[in-house]
Amino acid sequence: MKRKIFIFTLMTLILITLRAQEEDVWRVSVKKLASIMTLIEENYYQQTNRDELMYSSIRGMIQTLDPHSYFLDPNHFSRLREEHVGKYYGLGILITKQEDRLVVVSPIEGGPAYRLGIQAGDVISQIEGESTKPISSYDAMQKLRGPKGTKVTITIVRDGLEDPFDVAIVREEISLYSVPYSFILQDDIGYIFIRNFSSTTTREFEEKMEALVQQGMKKLILDLRGNGGGTFVQSIELSDEFLPKGATVVSIKGRNKYYNKQFSAMRNNQYEEIPLVILINRGSASAPEILSGAIKDNDRGIIIGEDSWGKGLVQTVFPLAPDLAVALTTAKYFTPSGRSIQRDYTSLEDYLFSRQVPDEGREVKFTSKGRKVFGQGGITPDYLVSFSPKNITASLFARGAFFTYATRFANKKTPLSKKFKFPDEKTVPGEEKLAPLQPNFYPDSRFLEDFKAYLEEKKIEFDSPQFEEAQEEIKRELAREIVSVIWGMEEGTRVYRKKDPVVLKAVEVLPEAEGLVNDRAP
Repeated sequence: MKRKIFIFTLMTLILITLRAQEEDVWRVSVKKLASIMTLIEENYYQQTNRDELMYSSIRGMIQTLDPHSYFLDPNHFSRLREEHVGKYYGLGILITKQEDRLVVVSPIEGGPAYRLGIQAGDVISQIEGESTKPISSYDAMQKLRGPKGTKVTITIVRDGLEDPFDVAIVREEISLYSVPYSFILQDDIGYIFIRNFSSTTTREFEEKMEALVQQGMKKLILDLRGNGGGTFVQSIELSDEFLPKGATVVSIKGRNKYYNKQFSAMRNNQYEEIPLVILINRGSASAPEILSGAIKDNDRGIIIGEDSWGKGLVQTVFPLAPDLAVALTTAKYFTPSGRSIQRDYTSLEDYLFSRQVPDEGREVKFTSKGRKVFGQGGITPDYLVSFSPKNITASLFARGAFFTYATRFANKKTPLSKKFKFPDEKTVPGEEKLAPLQPNFYPDSRFLEDFKAYLEEKKIEFDSPQFEEAQEEIKRELAREIVSVIWGMEEGTRVYRKKDPVVLKAVEVLPEAEGLVNDRAP
């Protein structure tokens, strides 16, 4: 009986949230839904999960609205809270699924897994005695996370050891960094990558910027590629870092006049004068589009890469219970020039998979300096630079070949690796002439041959002509993985970005970005 009352109450709350106009209409709708739930529970040929029935009915209702309104059940609610708050309770490891193996990409330094000696390349074969082969990396992540202070036992298979071994790890609070990488790319050019927008993004960004300025940075490349969004407020605050006080950042408009608002930069004396290039791609959606749209429409910086996703809808989260909520689209947002960047989602297939919206038929607006910009199709970069790995590179990456080779190389288990002296490695008599391996190294033909030998040893098939054609891409991947395993992921990212064609174009156009800053000067 209590369950039925709860379902009835929850459905009522959702229908009220969806602004049902007539009181009698929503009452009848709730009664119908409750009747169907009861019918299924009492007559279906096997026992049903009441919670899942309820959640499925809610999801179906929300899905009729638009692609970005969604229902948060307890699992998804917890995940959203982790992303926005920037922390979770777990082991402190990055994992990936390589074919049927659950592989540790990297333990987070100082975390519980790191302190117990978990290494990059370790395979987690079991979690609490259950095989990880049939589960996804997301499901594994859910099993590894849990309440603070609780214990989870994992079984590790490590290259070079004959037998698997168990490790019992106590879950601790782990920080999720929104701004994981920042470094001097070359000379006075800084690089910052923002993974997503959470409640800590602006604070993390400011910390990274202060450190880079102290290192001599005078120009910035801000990488928002693959950034799927996050908190609306943080996109405004981060835009404020680059725009003068009073400059329009974004405006929102909804059917409910409560949501009609305009947001402007509130502070000066931040980074308004630093030459700026922003990188975007198809995976940049929502919050990064607000930031890049504000920068472009105010003629504050240069945008490079691919057309962004085109998500211009604002979601408001309405709590329904302590661990349940509905994220409902309540408004559209508009860039400073007044354009909506929301792509047409009439055809969901086109919305999910089309790469670019033709200019014909799109609304036309103008930046502060009179440049023409288009709406209704994401943010179009000033310079279109796209990069897709060749098939063989993508295939080897998906199979974990680069990563597993790098871990073997770092452990001196390939012929070539034995010819180098690694950092902090004690010199063994007779090895005084070994070449020191530096974090700025870049693979040559010897590494390609060593990698080929590894592929053949592991019976990983590859097409030789395709391998030769893709060798520059393969060198980049090998450099990133080897340096990441030995010196850390930030150093690996630095080496990789120095050869990234999109980043190289950004470096090329930085003088143009500098010109925009000089034109703004009084």
